[in-house]
Amino acid sequence: MKTNAMRILEELKIDYTTLSYTVDPQKLDAIHAAKELGIDPERLFKTIVMINDSREIFVFCVPAPYEISLKKIRSLTSSKNIDLVKLSDLQKLTGYIRGGCSPLGMTHKYTTYIEESALIYDRVYVSAGVRGTMLCLKPEELAAASRAEFESLI
Repeated sequence: MKTNAMRILEELKIDYTTLSYTVDPQKLDAIHAAKELGIDPERLFKTIVMINDSREIFVFCVPAPYEISLKKIRSLTSSKNIDLVKLSDLQKLTGYIRGGCSPLGMTHKYTTYIEESALIYDRVYVSAGVRGTMLCLKPEELAAASRAEFESLI
């Protein structure tokens, strides 16, 4: 099954591969996905969607083992306050559900940032837009396809 994220990569002629794993509804986290796939969790980037005090939406991709630095992203986004988007709002804002949120193919274009450590790897993993499927691609191509910038986020 092709996802919007896959279609975007194909339209841009970006080379990617997919990996699939069995989803455990009790463990919808990136560390679990990395373990299921047998890949380094530092190469699997989770997608975090946040909203600031001005109601602007931002997308951040950070390695599975790390938490985002609120201090850094407040400064980066010029936000006094910034919080996670409510789970009840995630799908209507992005088109994706928790555990299957990709930085590619969201229903709206949001300012997107990728943790700069992605650049040390030849390929990284992000959600394909459905639970249980990951995309593997070059970090520079992920950034180009998602119109993202590399920044220090952790």
